[in-house]
Amino acid sequence: MSAIRNKVQLIGNLGNDPEIINLESGKMLARFTIATNESYKNNKGEKITDTQWHNIVAWGKTAEIIEKYVTKGKEVAIEGKLTSRSYETKEGEKRYITEIVCNELLLLGK
Repeated sequence: MSAIRNKVQLIGNLGNDPEIINLESGKMLARFTIATNESYKNNKGEKITDTQWHNIVAWGKTAEIIEKYVTKGKEVAIEGKLTSRSYETKEGEKRYITEIVCNELLLLGK
């Protein structure tokens, strides 16, 4: 059971082209968002689609694959872990962000 303590699996479409960052340490980082959709019918029987946006980060070889093959609109399956962090803006405001650190990526669709 320890293998599934913090495991996230999502299938969705990229909202924008990934942001690729080459760090001074030589590591590569890819940041992107994916949208997942869930449909249901409301009380009136109308179909409603609920879209959720997820922040994804990937490192190393996974980031290299993303740089070469992943673009806006592509459907992908990702597996990773949920992480939270905080940072301070230039104005001194504390911000919190939740991200999925991707360790596996599968390209779907055409």
